[in-house]
Amino acid sequence: MTPALLDPAQTAARLPYPLLVSELALLLKDITVQVPPRVVQGLPGGGSLFVMPALDARTAITKLITLTPANAGTGRPAIQGDVVVFDIATGQRRLMLDGPTVTARRTAAVSLLAAQRLAPNPKGPMLIVGAGVQGLAHLEAFAEGLGVREFRIASRSAASAQALVHHAHALGFNARMVFDADTALADCPLAVTCTPASAVVLSALPRPDGFISAVGAFAPAMMELSAALCQYFAAKGSVFVDTADASHEAGDLLQAGLDVSRFATLGDVIRQDMKKPAGPVLFKSCGWAGWDLAAARAALAVV
Repeated sequence: MTPALLDPAQTAARLPYPLLVSELALLLKDITVQVPPRVVQGLPGGGSLFVMPALDARTAITKLITLTPANAGTGRPAIQGDVVVFDIATGQRRLMLDGPTVTARRTAAVSLLAAQRLAPNPKGPMLIVGAGVQGLAHLEAFAEGLGVREFRIASRSAASAQALVHHAHALGFNARMVFDADTALADCPLAVTCTPASAVVLSALPRPDGFISAVGAFAPAMMELSAALCQYFAAKGSVFVDTADASHEAGDLLQAGLDVSRFATLGDVIRQDMKKPAGPVLFKSCGWAGWDLAAARAALAVV
């Protein structure tokens, strides 16, 4: 059989957020899941090649993508590539999913799952810092998964922020552009930072009922949150990470001098059915091929 080669729209159609969130939670309880370390190969010009395998008892995947920050403003996407899905029993290649679409939707779904389980006040308004692909995905995910209807959008690019505001309006939501993310945070119990993580974009202290998902920094030298903000969450609230790999990847936390290995993972939250903690919550997401495997499992389930 010829494997299905799915374009971005077809890939997105196979990954509705309710199904994707459900599959993420199921994967975290699946003892057959194996995720070898990902390979991140630096490329001339500042780009990176990612090779990310994962498998369970029935399915094996590899995500093969490039990240090219220099594409910003050129009309070319920063992330390009594919997720190849294999049947373990037969070795057959079942699907080829669009890599950027999988990355955007599974990352937003991980933030959504964390917010569903951990956010003290999940109703919004929601502050989105970074108005690119991830900003769009998080807006749609939190609207669908938590019913958020009011958004504040901050971006270095006013045009990008305004475009996301217009998209939110087209979906029937209340949204507006803000120029100072720190000031806007005081009105927003939900926030996500999804920038290129080349500089601090959020340093104000959170509300007592605040939840921040920090997505952009996935390497030790990257950061979006100030050291003081991370230290505040560790001392006065709670910090959770997506996986144990964050102990050597979570630039925001590492540069704040925190022992990342002591923080509970999203898997701990799901497997132990943890109750929502008191006080503000920081969720640090670095990415993991297991999330791509969950997306593949979801895509295979949609006919």
